[in-house]
Amino acid sequence: MTRYKVNQDAVKKAESLIDSHHYVLDSEWSDAQPPTDDVNDHLDKLGWMDYGKWFLAIDTEASERTKDRYGFLYGDFRRLHRSGIIAAKQRAAQNDHDEIEQAADRLLQKIDQESSVKQ
Repeated sequence: MTRYKVNQDAVKKAESLIDSHHYVLDSEWSDAQPPTDDVNDHLDKLGWMDYGKWFLAIDTEASERTKDRYGFLYGDFRRLHRSGIIAAKQRAAQNDHDEIEQAADRLLQKIDQESSVKQ
């Protein structure tokens, strides 16, 4: 089984996106996920450090500077998607990645609180 740890840089980026209202509350994650070409373009333009900040988990056994190192994408490289956070939480729970599930849950609470205040 893959050994994931919480990507603290990604959590900070997600929190920043929530604080600055760069999020989508209502989307279908299957439709909102960026296509492979967009993923590759983002990686080519902004590099591994920025790329990694869009994934809530790091596979501690995967080589650095590989896509295999990152898991649990939560946005489209422009905005956080609430549906992406929900998908990450559900997948983490199904695969017993408790720390990732808890990080996703905290982000869900933050976005729900922020969006209710905004309305």
